[in-house]
Parts: sequence; structure tokens; C-alpha cells
Amino acid sequence: MLTISKEHVTDTLQGGQVPAAFCRSGDTVAFETRDCYDDNDITEVNPYGTRKGGLENPATGPLYVNGAEPGDILKVEIRKIRLREYGIMRTSATNGAFHHLYQDKTARRFYFETNGETGKEGFWFDDSLWLDCDPMIGVIGTAPEKEGIVTITPGVHGGNMDCNKITAGSALYLPVFVPGALLSMGDLHARMGDGEVLICGLETAGTVTVQVTVLKAANNPVIQKTLPLLKSKDKLMTIQSAETIDEAARLAAKQMQQLVKGMTGLDDVNSGMLMSLLSDLVICQIVNPLQTVRCEFPEATIQMYGGRLP
Repeated sequence: MLTISKEHVTDTLQGGQVPAAFCRSGDTVAFETRDCYDDNDITEVNPYGTRKGGLENPATGPLYVNGAEPGDILKVEIRKIRLREYGIMRTSATNGAFHHLYQDKTARRFYFETNGETGKEGFWFDDSLWLDCDPMIGVIGTAPEKEGIVTITPGVHGGNMDCNKITAGSALYLPVFVPGALLSMGDLHARMGDGEVLICGLETAGTVTVQVTVLKAANNPVIQKTLPLLKSKDKLMTIQSAETIDEAARLAAKQMQQLVKGMTGLDDVNSGMLMSLLSDLVICQIVNPLQTVRCEFPEATIQMYGGRLP
């Protein structure tokens, strides 16, 4: 299996980057990642880190997928996320829902262990509260169509969506804007609540194993118009980012309606009614340069009308 080491990182997703590796459609690839602080050794004693000059939110890659051409769709199936032995959280005095409460940065490290009763990996928040890990990918995206986009910013290319449903077992469909797609990923979280309200999740590093498949837009016109699209457990999710939560929510709902109409044959009225009964709008994050919302819809309902994702 091909492995891309964390020596190959970028803080900007863009066309023209030299690929860290090449693969074929259908191949399985492992991405070794740094944490969002570029592994700069943050501790309670050193909340600003001990190493200077690092990248902000580095993503490992890019991966060139042979056969991926502009207009295609890249299906990224997340097979496994393996975490390092600890995660980090720290406050911010400038961003997040609570920044006005903090005068300076405060950091905590949480070390992971296996729960002897459940066999699940997790950590002690304090002497009373055990939390299971629920690993997710914060940054995952292809190179955008025109100018490069920094990895802290989400968009139609994916990027820093911070959607906590991008986990092992899910499949993310991303647009291809440049030859090879140029897929990169990083910013792992051991756990994160919807909204990422503090400024961060439980930030960590690790290894993500994915299978990448090129889908031709001509064979999947409905999907091609509703990207980024996530299949996670029993839900389909459109993910959209904008300057405000309101705008991102409307975009996500509109994208989902296009998907529902295209895969069920329902008209504007009936698809809207069905979505108002079954869909959920959920905030992914409120702390990045653009804010992100997902619209969830039950996959089983799509399947009842004969709709299937490739």
C-alpha cells in the first residue's frame, strides 16, 4: 500500500503543486498527518508551542490520481483513522464563541488509552468523565479551480470543513478541478462537537487510510452538481461553506434538494415537503474564515425511489 509521509505537507491547496505521490483509481493510500499546530509541541507549560515558524493547519499531500480530469468526481472512502497517543486543546482570545472570556491561551493535553470494559480508545476529561474517541478528518480537499486556497478555509473543493461525520466508514465525494485532483488531508480530531465552538476540537495527528476512485461526471450528473457530498452511516449530506451560517445553511439545503430531486424524480414542491419532514440542517463549524453547515437526509428514503450512489 502506498504511504505519503507527513514530510509532504502544504498549507495551501492549489493546482500546479508537485505531487507527493501518484496512484491509480481504486488504489488504497495512507496519509500520515501532522496536527493542526504543525506538531509544534504544545503543552500546558508551553501553550504557544516550543517550535517556531510552522505551517498553519498543514495537510499531507497532494496525491495525484491518474485518470482524474477536470469535471470528474473523486470518491474518497475512509477506511481507517489511527491516532497518535495524545491530543491537544487550547483556548483563543480572538476567535470562537468564548474568546471574550480568555485573556491568553491555555492548553491541555489528553492522553489516549483503551477502556478495559468496552475496549474502546478514549481519554479522561477529568477524574469523573471518560470520553470515547470519535476520530474525524478536519481538512480534506482537492485543488481548487483557480487560485490556491489556504488550508484553514473551506469551500466547494472541500478543505477545512470540520465536519465530524467525515470518519472511518464514510465516503466523501469531491470535485476535480485540475488533472490528478491533487488530494490532501490533515487536521485530525480525536473528538469534536458540532460547531467546534471553543476554536478547536481535540487536535491530534495520525494516519488516515483511504481508497480513491475516479467517477466520470457524465455518468453521475446529479452528484456532480451537489459537491462536496458525504455518505456517512445511514445519511447523505451536502456540505456548504459561506461567510454566514444563514447563507451556508441555505446553500446546503438547496444542494440537498437538487440531490433529492435528481435521485427520486420528485418536483420542487414535493421534494421541498419531503425535506422539511426528513432533513436536518447541522452546523459543522463557526470558527473558520468561512462557516460550514451540512444538510442531512436519510439514504434509505432515496433508495425507496431507486436512487443509489456509486
